[in-house]
Amino acid sequence: MIDIKDFTFTYRESSEPVVKDINLAIPDGAFVGITGAAGSGKSTLTYAMNGIIPHCYPGDFYGSVQVEGMDTCETELTDLSRVVGSVCQDIDSQIVTSIVEDEILYGLENFGVPHDQIEARLVEALTDMGIADLRNRVIDSLSGGQKQKVAIASVLALKPRVLVLDEPTAELDPASSIGVFDLLARYAHEHGTTIIVVEQKIALLSRYADLLVIVDEGRIRFADEPARVLEHSDELLEIGVNCPRSTTLMNRLAKSGLYAGPVCRNVEEACNALEEVLA
Repeated sequence: MIDIKDFTFTYRESSEPVVKDINLAIPDGAFVGITGAAGSGKSTLTYAMNGIIPHCYPGDFYGSVQVEGMDTCETELTDLSRVVGSVCQDIDSQIVTSIVEDEILYGLENFGVPHDQIEARLVEALTDMGIADLRNRVIDSLSGGQKQKVAIASVLALKPRVLVLDEPTAELDPASSIGVFDLLARYAHEHGTTIIVVEQKIALLSRYADLLVIVDEGRIRFADEPARVLEHSDELLEIGVNCPRSTTLMNRLAKSGLYAGPVCRNVEEACNALEEVLA
């Protein structure tokens, strides 16, 4: 679905590349988590996937980024946006209407979706995000989590092949964060959509992602199954990525020869493992 080769990018106002020599292949239908320390280049990487780079942020672009066979440099942003839907971190800046229904309709009408398909798409998007009951609500009256779901629904109504989300749970509590990820995972499974999420919460990403990508100072440090990446918890901590303490604890027990099981991604898995260790 997405093929990035030798990608290096320097913003016009910068003297040094933000990302360097990126090579990454994302298969169709994958759930991909991208994380790294602040300023590591993870958001810039997603801008290259949805075409914001180079169409909106000019600079020195080397290498190639292809989405479903389309070169992002040579393809118009309008055409790319029919394949790649994006949800930005600042939800309020993305919302353009005052009523939930109108927000979904805005994209459908602007992309020229046939009139006889609009109602079905609107209902499906609201249902997929679990917010059908919010259809006629004023957006300013919604909670942060509800606004997040409205923004995602407005993109899903366009039926993109790829959905890119930049820190979708940054302002949500743990329960709401899990709720959003549950909805995304279910949607990806039911529709075969490729999901790419930039997120600081590595424990959340490791629970849902098929592929976990760690970006460090503009380069990909790791790109593998979450369990394989979490094996390097001490190294991740050194580059500013905080693994769950339960993961770090069990990894250190493994290094000491006291534990020989799989990597623990959360407290529950660690507790189960410790019961075996202490038995």
